[in-house]
Amino acid sequence: MNTKRIALATVLGAVLGIFCILGAGGRVGGWVGNEILLIGLWYNRVIMGIIIGLAGEVILIKQGNYAKWINSFLRGVILGLLVSLQFYLSTELLDWPTFLAGILYGIIIDILSTSITERS
Repeated sequence: MNTKRIALATVLGAVLGIFCILGAGGRVGGWVGNEILLIGLWYNRVIMGIIIGLAGEVILIKQGNYAKWINSFLRGVILGLLVSLQFYLSTELLDWPTFLAGILYGIIIDILSTSITERS
């Protein structure tokens, strides 16, 4: 288990969760009255980071010149989709921008976590 990767992915999830709060806050009318929804969204992104951090050893593509990056991309898409789907379902399928952002954030978290932890 790569604890540096888990910590980095968790921090990235928390930071990207702040961007989600800012974006969603504008769509739902701000912070007041929506505190639980927005904290839940931030927490969703933190959980996404933890799961992506833990999944570093999951190999989907074994061969090829770009297998490491394809694995990062695919893991990010799959885990971003699965974790974001929970929040999307809880909004009765209404908050699709947050759902799509979650997939993108999953890719960003996995690629950055892989890139940075592979270098050190």
